[in-house]
Amino acid sequence: MTRVWKWNRPVTVREVLEDLQRERSIAYTTVMTVLDNLHQKGWVRREAEGRAYRYEAVSTRAAYAAALMNDAWSQSDNPAAALVAFFGMMSDEQRQALRDAVRIVQGPDRQREDREAAQEENPGSVADADGR
Repeated sequence: MTRVWKWNRPVTVREVLEDLQRERSIAYTTVMTVLDNLHQKGWVRREAEGRAYRYEAVSTRAAYAAALMNDAWSQSDNPAAALVAFFGMMSDEQRQALRDAVRIVQGPDRQREDREAAQEENPGSVADADGR
């Protein structure tokens, strides 16, 4: 998938093969099988071009990562514990990115409501621009 995302356009097995062979030896049939598997799983779409196919990502890399995380989380017998363990593995930068993402998902109305609720709970406090 990394190679398909890299070009951000439909690619052939031959293009992916040539790119990968710059780093290591790999067989054409291996690349073809992997791209076919990705197609079967719905991660790439393909369109015939002569005797070959051009493959294109169905979703962005971010959406792919989110789907993997969601799948792993939903398979846990204790999702809360899985999240706590996951958050514990995060760097400070990753935790800040998570906080930023939550703010974006909540939207401005929710952020305003959270600030107002915090001020009602502690009327003497002064919240900064981010409501902290």
